[in-house]
Amino acid sequence: MNLHEYQAKEFLRQEGVPIPPGEVASTPAGAAEIAKKIGHPVVVKAQVLTGGRGKAGGVKLAQTPAEAEAVAAKILGMDIRGHLVRKVLVADAVDIAREIYLGAIVDRSTRTIVLMVSAEGGVEIEEVARTSPEKIMRASIDPYLGYSDYQGREIGFALDLDARQVRTFSQIARALVNALVQNDANLLEINPLAVTPAGELVGLDAKMVIDDNALFRHADFEKLRDLEAEDPIERRAREEGINYIKLDGTVGCVVNGAGLAMATMDVIKLYGAEPANFLDIGGGARAERVAAALSLILSDPKVKAVLFNIFGGITRCDEVARGIVSALDSLRGARIPIVVRLAGVNETKGREILRKANLVAVSSMSEAAQAVVEAANSNQGGRRR
Repeated sequence: MNLHEYQAKEFLRQEGVPIPPGEVASTPAGAAEIAKKIGHPVVVKAQVLTGGRGKAGGVKLAQTPAEAEAVAAKILGMDIRGHLVRKVLVADAVDIAREIYLGAIVDRSTRTIVLMVSAEGGVEIEEVARTSPEKIMRASIDPYLGYSDYQGREIGFALDLDARQVRTFSQIARALVNALVQNDANLLEINPLAVTPAGELVGLDAKMVIDDNALFRHADFEKLRDLEAEDPIERRAREEGINYIKLDGTVGCVVNGAGLAMATMDVIKLYGAEPANFLDIGGGARAERVAAALSLILSDPKVKAVLFNIFGGITRCDEVARGIVSALDSLRGARIPIVVRLAGVNETKGREILRKANLVAVSSMSEAAQAVVEAANSNQGGRRR
């Protein structure tokens, strides 16, 4: 679950990170009221779940409340990388002498939390990592031992901060790691962590990604979710309890089991097409869930063909077949090629159900992948079944 900047900043503020005062507005008049309350020049920032806001014109300075209102009127309603701006953060403007990147991420390969710091703050850290990886300093934090102050001090001195700033930097780094761990985040970053002309360190921007698998421990986080900013198909999938991730290809995939789903996407690419999604209906899925999964995939206009790849173990092939037929009956307007691979428990019954519905199931995954790629490539002009 991605959080907006103002939400991530609140988590950091609770841990003691110095954050400029600010509030969120959804109207130009609201932005003017916040600017008036702050009583200083402000920065008006689009709140969208994507980067590149500054380059797109979504971050502007305002000297007066009237100017804040005018700036907010221009930013609200903007489209930034496909995201509509519905809110702006109006925050106290800070003079910047220097910018630092500070972030923490869960590194599954080393089973540690990795603290990442760069003197190249204020820019996209991914670009720095690609072009100048030597500019990023890293410290691995053992999840059992936790953050140690010496790690922050070493990095602080490497950044050429003075002794007072190093102490503050180490405290901010500890707060960042604490916020990441306590809130089950995968990633938390401050970019930039600004050094003011007076030598103070202030967090000016923040990004936070919460691990969806840990949300059961944080029931109150559900109210932080921006439903309007989410992909509507992914939102429906979550409501249906289906593991779904939208991709950019043309072949929709319905698979039972995450490992098989990954292998299915690989074999689709092998035969010359791109998967439109990752979708795992899980073990033991009943016909209703299969029907819901197919309905989700067919709501993606990019999908030109669908592959069902089912290995019947806990999941019964006849239940999957009933789900497919049920979904097609309820989606009579959908005309799209469907390839079904059934293998395992009750596959004979499943094939018979599909045969009566004028659908054919194959038993080989490679045969199914070849067939669905061919169908998708020949269906580029429109949908059929």
